[in-house]
Amino acid sequence: MKAILANEPLPVSDPRSLVDAEVPDSAAPQGHDILVRIEAISVNPVDTKTRMLIHPGAAGAKPGPRILGWDAAGVVQAVGDQVTLFKPGDAVYYAGSNQRPGSNAELHLVDERIVAKKPATLDFAQAAAMPLTTITAYEGIVDRMGVDPDGKSKGATLLVIAGAGGVGSMAIQIGRKLGLEVIATASRPESIKWCRDHGARHVINHHQPLKDGLKAIGVGEVDYVLICSDIDLYWTQLTDVVKPQGSVCTIVRNEKPADIMALQRKALRFAWEGMFVRSSFQTADMIEQHRLLARVAGWIDAGEVKSTLTEKLSPITAANLRAAHARLESKGMIGKLVLSGW
Repeated sequence: MKAILANEPLPVSDPRSLVDAEVPDSAAPQGHDILVRIEAISVNPVDTKTRMLIHPGAAGAKPGPRILGWDAAGVVQAVGDQVTLFKPGDAVYYAGSNQRPGSNAELHLVDERIVAKKPATLDFAQAAAMPLTTITAYEGIVDRMGVDPDGKSKGATLLVIAGAGGVGSMAIQIGRKLGLEVIATASRPESIKWCRDHGARHVINHHQPLKDGLKAIGVGEVDYVLICSDIDLYWTQLTDVVKPQGSVCTIVRNEKPADIMALQRKALRFAWEGMFVRSSFQTADMIEQHRLLARVAGWIDAGEVKSTLTEKLSPITAANLRAAHARLESKGMIGKLVLSGW
């Protein structure tokens, strides 16, 4: 089967960074695995970061070559003997496990418990833009910060830092769907418009102190903050903008030491979101990713949430994947970039 391999940590300007290859077909699915024929894939920052870890000397690295890719939509070809959720012919969407080969290949084995049926109203490219960011945003808001998934937190305020990115775009939509008053940060006219179009009630400039931006829209403090970019920049501002006993979640790592005691005065809840945790550790509640993707698919088909696809390349080749990685590394990306068709 066709696949795209990451062999060594190189800039995407180097053709050797991602290469086309013919590799053996995936094995027949066993247990809870399903075999999916990939129709479209999306690219996330985790792809570009992992590409630069393809050598034995890097911390946390897995020796190459490696198939990357953690956003996919396709059609089930075969199922393992313990599979109950899918059958051959089902159209599905999912973000896979970072402990297994990725979805940048024609065929892909994935555990059914982190997969859901593709939203019927989306094509494969539109669907492939969704899974990883949907899971990250939903888990960050519901599982990590404790927002009620059935709308009982209605009226609480959610501040989404970097609202025009992939996760931010989904956090705005999911927060609004759950009844929250969503405030996003953005600075460029096009990113401000994007946030508003996706349901942010207010947009404040992240190049200014958050406290000043909130004050300008008549908000003193917020109940929840989801940090999707540069936790180092915002860490010292959190106690100024979060209500006592409020919650903070980040999807990005800090590069500088962070004084966790700064949150103690207001008894703030702090959590990390990592959407690979359930699949990596085979947690008892791993199937929750199937359930949340299925729930959001229903919202999409009801017209309450929309795809965040903004850019598309075709076909799925190493050259186009390198272009996609370069696009993400250039920063300023709004929404999601997808590759479709072999």
